[in-house]
Amino acid sequence: MARTAMFAGLVFDQEENALDVTWVGENACYVVYEDDFKRHVDAAAVDRQVLRFMREQVEGNRDMAVSAMLEMMGRDDLFTKVAVESTIDNMEQAVGQPIPEDARQWLGMLGFKIVIDEQGTVLDIQMPAGGIDEGDGE
Repeated sequence: MARTAMFAGLVFDQEENALDVTWVGENACYVVYEDDFKRHVDAAAVDRQVLRFMREQVEGNRDMAVSAMLEMMGRDDLFTKVAVESTIDNMEQAVGQPIPEDARQWLGMLGFKIVIDEQGTVLDIQMPAGGIDEGDGE
């Protein structure tokens, strides 16, 4: 269980409704409406599924992802490389760490969207098409 819903504002139900976040005790939950019933889905379970998906995407291009991170950081030493690789390996342990509000809004504007069912199973993760560098040729 986590105190923070990492992807608040980016999680939707199957009918395309954005899900609210509430707390049951100290644990964050996404609220899925099922008719007149509010189902509280553990945010940590949903967030863990999303982070697992993201890690799998990075794993497919691990060398390129590590190189890009090192370049962005302006570092290319062994210790920094090990730290970046360790971060990738342990990405799912970030569950419950808050993502800044402006970063979540930016992800939403780029088209990032998570769709879950009433049990909290992630059905779809829509990633931004193309990427930041993709242009229309102008």
